Amino acid sequence: MAVFRSGLLVLTTPLTSLAPRLAPILSSAARLVNHTLYVHLQPGMSLGGPAQPQSSPVQATFEVIDFITHLYAGADVHRHLDVRILLTNIRTKSCLPSLPTSVQNLAHPPEVVLTDFQTLDGSQYNPAKQQLERYATSCYSCCPQLSSVLLYPDYGPAAPPVGSLAVHLPSTIRPTSPVARSAKQPVRGHQRGAVGGTFDRLHNAHKVLLSVACILAQEQLVVGVADKDLLKSKLLPELLQPYTERVEHLSEFLVDIKPSLTFDIIPLLDPYGPAGSDPSLEFLVVSEETYRGGMAVNRFRLENDLEELTLYQIQLLKDLNHKENEEDKVSSSSFRQQMLGNLLRPPYKRPELPPGFYVIGLTGISGSGKSSVAQRLKGLGAYIIDSDHLGHRAYAPGGPAYQPVVEAFGTDILHKDGIINRKVLGSRVFGNKKQLKILTDIMWPVIAKLAREEMDQAMAEGKRVCVIDAAMLLEAGWQNMVHEVWTVVIPETEAIRRIMERDGLSEAAAQSRLQSQMSGQQLVDQSHVVLSTMWEPHITQRQVEKAWALLQKRISEAPSGQ
Repeated sequence: MAVFRSGLLVLTTPLTSLAPRLAPILSSAARLVNHTLYVHLQPGMSLGGPAQPQSSPVQATFEVIDFITHLYAGADVHRHLDVRILLTNIRTKSCLPSLPTSVQNLAHPPEVVLTDFQTLDGSQYNPAKQQLERYATSCYSCCPQLSSVLLYPDYGPAAPPVGSLAVHLPSTIRPTSPVARSAKQPVRGHQRGAVGGTFDRLHNAHKVLLSVACILAQEQLVVGVADKDLLKSKLLPELLQPYTERVEHLSEFLVDIKPSLTFDIIPLLDPYGPAGSDPSLEFLVVSEETYRGGMAVNRFRLENDLEELTLYQIQLLKDLNHKENEEDKVSSSSFRQQMLGNLLRPPYKRPELPPGFYVIGLTGISGSGKSSVAQRLKGLGAYIIDSDHLGHRAYAPGGPAYQPVVEAFGTDILHKDGIINRKVLGSRVFGNKKQLKILTDIMWPVIAKLAREEMDQAMAEGKRVCVIDAAMLLEAGWQNMVHEVWTVVIPETEAIRRIMERDGLSEAAAQSRLQSQMSGQQLVDQSHVVLSTMWEPHITQRQVEKAWALLQKRISEAPSGQ
């Protein structure tokens, strides 16, 4: 069976009949397409006649919006697919002119066009497929050798009946008043509106929010993308896509689904953004979670003598497969949690190390739980090299760093018994970059040498995986000794609480300790695997076991000499 990178799915069945058929249609499409699936709604269109079918406008009703939500929700089980429902021919009541005759360029030109059109004999009727190909190429940019597929034959003997079947779809837009509305009721259009969010790893819930905003807007849509201070409270902010990357994906999606709109994508730096100050805006699309924020925007506008915005509150998409510590809605937070333990970038090649011997560098900010992760890895079979223990060995009388440190900092750093007083030494270098560099220039090469000796010991014992547990791994440049860097992250507030509890420090002292280290974000930017200890111990264990299992798979599949 051929698999295409991107495809165009033309749905011709009336929406009420189509709803119960979506699952098999999407499953069939997912087997044929492995990248982007564009969906074009054209209910009632026939591919069986002699004349080439023409695209016609579809009035935007609450039923159409609910169906779009239903389709995105159904597509969530096929997350490898980037589904995009094209809104070019979906028009509000105030804007139903003839459709443009020019061909729309899509970001990923479809290689295959699929449809739910059903021929009388249930076969891959060739003239219908030719009509489908001609229709697709007349509306959208497609690959020169476009293939076509009629999906109905894939349904098998359990196919649903052809006749209309009314299905109640969950309401996407919550009514602003208790008065019930009709599914066939047209949706009001506006000239300019706004929508905001983080839009990290654009997912199907985002697409519902954006699609509703694009249907409501006739001329311009202002899209606020959270940045800087608004990101601090996010779960696992270290794994957020950079602002420019989020904007790039967002812009591509918006231009694909409704190119006739003008999009103004701006950084959202405060809770109000342009929605609180732009007098030309008419509506704001919010989710169930951000509805209170929308109300606050309207209060702010009234305080500044601006008219209130019409608020459209969008229902959340439920995530039926969420895990114990994940949200029960489709969310970027859950997606970031699911990244924990995964390989984020290719490992380093270390041909100088013996084949079959793999080295992990484990790091994290103070209080992150790095040492507890190291012990979990030890329980799974890893050989652990504790850089703190190596440091103690190096400082000890007769150790390789003892004499150089005493010569550099004087005998007044010694206890009466000749042992280096690390508290006194620490106070000497803390906050003094010059003194700290003198100390690290002595210590880091010594500890690295001791770590290499420990690696030799691990190999002699027949260990396959060695973990160097080091808070200063990246600062010291020890990543050149490892295949992968694994970082343990937690929120800074939690790290401060743990440091205060563990070491008896004041909050200011704990903050100073963190400020003297690389931030969690800086560590993650150079890491291959990220873990977090911010949940219950058994969840940390599950993460570590997942990371370990994926590591074993990588090792077994790696070419010899790497």
